[in-house]
Amino acid sequence: MNQNNNPEKYKAEIIQTEKDFEKMAADSGLPVAFSYYVADSGVVSVRDTLFRGKTAVKKYYQSWTVKDVSLTWSPDFVDVSSSGDMGYTYGRFSFSCKDSTGKLSHSTGIFHTVWKKQQDGSWRFVWD
Repeated sequence: MNQNNNPEKYKAEIIQTEKDFEKMAADSGLPVAFSYYVADSGVVSVRDTLFRGKTAVKKYYQSWTVKDVSLTWSPDFVDVSSSGDMGYTYGRFSFSCKDSTGKLSHSTGIFHTVWKKQQDGSWRFVWD
């Protein structure tokens, strides 16, 4: 184990990354935010399909035909590995959008994200 390990520092970094991720999703859209925060080998799981890597994740979100998309979330829990290079969060999310007829759809649920510290010190998700 790293003698300089500071789990509370890493937890705070992950929470800040979640906040920055959510803000980017609101400001720039889901394709931009998800393709930015996914690790090169990261995966997004949607029902029974896995989208692997930045290109696949971005294409998945770009393929959506819904409009006025809003996705908000906030982690209720964060933990990190004893080595300080992996962590995970979970919490609640809220999603809304309009279909092609203008009908508003809204759903809520639980998310779970696995984070991996990158060589440059940033956190990117490997599972969402």
